[in-house]
Amino acid sequence: MIAIVAVVGSTTDTSLGANGKLEEFMSTSFQRAESDFQFFQNHTATEPAQLTKLGPQHIRLQAVSQGVPMKANTGPASDWDFTMLDAIVQPVLSVGDNSPEFQIAVAPAFMNDANGHLMPANFNAFASYSANLVRYYNTGGFTWGGTTFASPSYPPHKITWWGIYNEYNINGMTPSEYVQLYNTVVPAMLAVDNTIKISALELAMADPTTDLPTFVASPVSGGVNAQVNVASTHFYPTCHQKDTDALLFDRVPLFVQYLQYFYQELGTRADLANVPIWVTENNVNADYPDAHGMSNCIPGQKFVLDQRGTSAFFAAWRPYVFSQIGKAGAHALYHWVYGAEAQYGEVDYNSDNPYLSYWVDYWLGQMFPSTPSSPGSDILQLAVTETSSAEIVATKSSDGSVVVMVADRAVQAPSDNNGAGDSRTIIVDTSALGTFSSATSLTIDAKTSVSSGPVPVSLTSGQKASVTLGGYGVTFLKWKP
Repeated sequence: MIAIVAVVGSTTDTSLGANGKLEEFMSTSFQRAESDFQFFQNHTATEPAQLTKLGPQHIRLQAVSQGVPMKANTGPASDWDFTMLDAIVQPVLSVGDNSPEFQIAVAPAFMNDANGHLMPANFNAFASYSANLVRYYNTGGFTWGGTTFASPSYPPHKITWWGIYNEYNINGMTPSEYVQLYNTVVPAMLAVDNTIKISALELAMADPTTDLPTFVASPVSGGVNAQVNVASTHFYPTCHQKDTDALLFDRVPLFVQYLQYFYQELGTRADLANVPIWVTENNVNADYPDAHGMSNCIPGQKFVLDQRGTSAFFAAWRPYVFSQIGKAGAHALYHWVYGAEAQYGEVDYNSDNPYLSYWVDYWLGQMFPSTPSSPGSDILQLAVTETSSAEIVATKSSDGSVVVMVADRAVQAPSDNNGAGDSRTIIVDTSALGTFSSATSLTIDAKTSVSSGPVPVSLTSGQKASVTLGGYGVTFLKWKP
């Protein structure tokens, strides 16, 4: 087999990322209801320490079903109950940057129609509900039925980031109705706390050309007229466990195409042209079981866990996604979801043991850090002899250290579904960057310990390094000056 050669240049590629910088942070998500709100209570020996170690920024929080704190609108204090919600929110407020994103995913049930969709007639009621959430977490609370409801973490912690509704484009709402909702809700929330930041859209994985034009239309033509701090979308390559590995990899360029369209449309308005895009949900498969264990996506078919969310496949797929969307300008990549089963989790919900996905996401965050005070590293120019089976990205940080990520995404057989992948050797040449004092290599693949994670290995600090991956996996090479 002929090795793939990657020659790293000494100059920044300003055509990629955010004017040449990989300003993409890693994060994770919690969606909690009556069935699983006790995650932190069940794992006091390991959480939230394990979550803190992961290092996620602006952790995304969702409340659904009985986790929604407003139960009715009849007047007494019993209309509200934050018990389930705060079993997740309060521990998360103590983690990392202490700045989660509360995504107001759904409306209280009494505001919805028979299909569980928020009715336009209740947009004002939803705005009042959302404003009370801001009061609860950010201003010392609100009074209802003679009882004051206030977050036990305030002060010092409050919630700065808020997302407005979840995946309206598959939940019974038209683009124009969403703009109406957004323009109603955001001012009501800002009237309570004008320091908050707002995430708009939160689109399900779908062609955004049906949604963005309406949103970015001029305000006099029915477009958004309320504050927008970030635009968010969700990326999943499939909703069908039987789809092949090759198909899942082939869908990643579509993510890039959608991101480019987002920026194109936002750029048509001066006040939206600099709005960053966050990918606030991402995993290999969007399917989930209904109450009878049947597939939500494929009617009549039994739901089957897609093991690729935590297998060696993920060690190739997530780095590929991270690199591609980061180079396309995404500012955040969120894992869906933190504590779950093998299809979705970074840790097992029941045991809290880490999956391989935990270590993949951990090391992406470690190798390519990006924070508001220290934006990401420069993306270096790169010449690669073959890009169809390996994803390679090279960055240089302000301290002069260089990181090159090599992901082997070569599929062994066209019909593989959670296959082993095919072996690839990649030679990385950094001679254009001068000499270094030390170098390390870290690999995540099928042989990696899921309990303790990968171990860095010292390399000779020469200007070339050879990486051989026996199948799906990723290697991070790091040179220090």
